[in-house]
Amino acid sequence: MASILDPPILTKVAKMKERVCWQHPVFMERRIDQTRLILEDGHSDDAAFSFLVIGDSGSGPHPDHHPQRRIAEQMVPHLQDCRFLLHTGDVVYQVGSSEQYPENFIHPYQEWLVGGDRPDQVAFDEMLFRFPFLAVPGNHDYYNLPRLYSLLVQVSRPVRQLLRLTLNPNVGWRGSGVGDAYARAFLDYLKGMPADRLADHLDRHYGPWNEKSLGLRYQPGQFTRLPNRYYTFRYGGIDFFALDSSTFNDPVLSPQQAMNPTHRQRLAAQRAAIQQQQQQVREEALHLQSTDPHAQERLDDLQAKREQLEEMLLDIEKQIHPGPTALVDTEQLLWLRDALIASWQDSSVRGRILFFHHPPYVTEATKWDQGQTMAIRQNLRWVLDQVAAAVPEIGTHRPPVNLVLNGHAHCFEYIKTEATGYADSHMNCVVCGGSGLSLRRQRPEGTMLYEPLGANADGKMEFKLVAKSQLYIGLTGHKAKRRRPYSFVRIDVTPDPVPQFVLTPYISERSHQDWEDYALDPLVLS
Repeated sequence: MASILDPPILTKVAKMKERVCWQHPVFMERRIDQTRLILEDGHSDDAAFSFLVIGDSGSGPHPDHHPQRRIAEQMVPHLQDCRFLLHTGDVVYQVGSSEQYPENFIHPYQEWLVGGDRPDQVAFDEMLFRFPFLAVPGNHDYYNLPRLYSLLVQVSRPVRQLLRLTLNPNVGWRGSGVGDAYARAFLDYLKGMPADRLADHLDRHYGPWNEKSLGLRYQPGQFTRLPNRYYTFRYGGIDFFALDSSTFNDPVLSPQQAMNPTHRQRLAAQRAAIQQQQQQVREEALHLQSTDPHAQERLDDLQAKREQLEEMLLDIEKQIHPGPTALVDTEQLLWLRDALIASWQDSSVRGRILFFHHPPYVTEATKWDQGQTMAIRQNLRWVLDQVAAAVPEIGTHRPPVNLVLNGHAHCFEYIKTEATGYADSHMNCVVCGGSGLSLRRQRPEGTMLYEPLGANADGKMEFKLVAKSQLYIGLTGHKAKRRRPYSFVRIDVTPDPVPQFVLTPYISERSHQDWEDYALDPLVLS
């Protein structure tokens, strides 16, 4: 029985449009750009500024430790001089349910919230941020929960507690409602608002961005909603583009793959291997629970492994049974293309940063070659190639964006692309997905990523180097030597006309049932 359901892309897009009243006539009359955020903190013109980045954090507490809260506590001192926080998605696990926001978001990030000193009194759909918290949705923020599975989990919970079975699914009665909980928590949720109230709301919370359009005013401590599931804002001369990658990540089989029985056989074999691993996880968990009642951290690892295997199965199912991906969220991709071109045509812009959930490049063991990773890479290239063609200044050795920030892979990684043959060449990519949920290992094949070029004259497949991992911080060691370095990132932007981005990874490492907090040497990206 499936434990999670990932809604079709077209359903996600349609539901989210309803929630923000996308292109409602009243928006058009007022010339409101529903993708424009205006961050009003009194410092947005400062050329030198700093911000924080986290991702894949919404795990909630473990029985004997709380990685998500530990990272939050380590970030609190940085609130004094950092201007905002970017979250790269998977805000709440396991299925983005409103039931899980209190324990998996509100309590851990109480210092960010007005009234956070009384977290039990903060409703998930009425959160007001005193410090800007700018998120994008991840795949878990969209997941639905099969009703029968949910019922079985809840009915069996008392028995599990009686038998002290700690390998329990991290779900409640409900799923995300196709991202409805995320939308109510973070977006300017306008569905169902009467016409007279809607007009008043727009007058109060939308203001001029330029001579042609208005945007949503983000006012810390007063009104802190995001305009849409994807959006853009400008700070210190840097244009930030927040994307919803869960609507352009479906794997697309090439005609050759679709017609090749060997390809489908390989996927079926991978599926069978994963299902066997799932059985091994269940057996090890039962053995530990009966022989070692103190093996809590290993049981946490097994719970994480179980959830990881479920995601891997979902990716394979998407490849075996591809959906109507011809209508992948082209509207968002065209918006990004046009917004990047407009940004390059604006002489006041010094740089550009993309942030979204699924990474186009990563060396984490389970994500590096997934169908979804390849789909994200192809779609991003499709956009960036068009931007480079429209902007002569970009050239062949200068990517259209300074930095790409992602999550999804539970690690910190700095990876740089090589000469890929596309406009994503020589691009800085940073994965910030190690901020709470279980960490993952780097792939054993190493730090270099290759793509197939095709067969040579001798019939042998040739490959091209497309990216190199420069730094990877994730799960290492085994048993008593296991180390879990959870992380967040601070990015300092210099005031130079061509800015530098100074990245400092901060680590809270769990080892031998104890914590060690430290910072790594800064990475200077230019």
